[in-house]
Amino acid sequence: ANIQGHFDHISIDVAGNRLYAAAESAHQVLVFNLSTGKYLHSIGNIVKPHAILIRPAAQRLFITDGGRGQVRIYHRATEKLVKVIQLKLDSDSIAYDAQSKDLYVVNGGGDAHETFSMVSVINTAAEKKVADIRIDGDTLEAMAIDRGSNRIYVNDPAKNMVVVLNRTTHKMEATWPVTLGHENVAMALDAAHHRLFVACRSGKLVVFNTVTGKEIQSMPIGKDVDDASFNPQSGRIYAQCGEPGATWVYREESPDSYKMLGEVREGYKAKNSAVVPRLHRYFVLVPPAGKMPGHIDEFATR
Repeated sequence: ANIQGHFDHISIDVAGNRLYAAAESAHQVLVFNLSTGKYLHSIGNIVKPHAILIRPAAQRLFITDGGRGQVRIYHRATEKLVKVIQLKLDSDSIAYDAQSKDLYVVNGGGDAHETFSMVSVINTAAEKKVADIRIDGDTLEAMAIDRGSNRIYVNDPAKNMVVVLNRTTHKMEATWPVTLGHENVAMALDAAHHRLFVACRSGKLVVFNTVTGKEIQSMPIGKDVDDASFNPQSGRIYAQCGEPGATWVYREESPDSYKMLGEVREGYKAKNSAVVPRLHRYFVLVPPAGKMPGHIDEFATR
């Protein structure tokens, strides 16, 4: 596709055999054939694409555009723009509650020249915003939905804490200080064992007990982490770090014991990834560097 510059998140449509990659600097989302890896085309006219939600049953794609402060809704098959939901600038990370069909979107903060940020709630069935939750701090990052409760966890790196929101009342329940790492950006959850993994750009993976809200321990990872994921089938935690461009892999031996399995180097500034348990696959986006073209690596997870 000959795309240069910064990339952000990737998203997988297993049913549609598609992989989507947010080409942030190129103002478009790249579309690949999932099984062959072939580049197909792009969805253009997105100022700053960040995150992509795919709803196959509804034939919809939801793409956050931080440059316009929008969630842009596209028809999944035709990729035509259907609707735009206006939020604040820097609409970025998302979390999706499949039961309520609610999409949570962080937005606002520093790019909107405000000292607070928003978690906006969009009902994807009605395709409208139903709530705004205000959180102190000029930036918010990754979120995790706890399907075993009515909670959603939000990384607030501006305050170096995890914010706990109630998905029913849209109110804040608690704040948990992150003291074992700094600049908490990425997040993954083992809901069955009440463990929240908070990945920090300072080079730490911090484990929280979600029952007590307390930190249990921290483990070393690379710097500049941007994505984290947990595979409940294997008990593996993946932390994708841009410095040096590698995945740190840990296995949860028990809720209080973790073993590092290895560090897999993919390429310079490789910091975005996605695990797909159904396919036993892990995908990593390696951005272009100098004369080296970018590519997407596919790993077997078993």
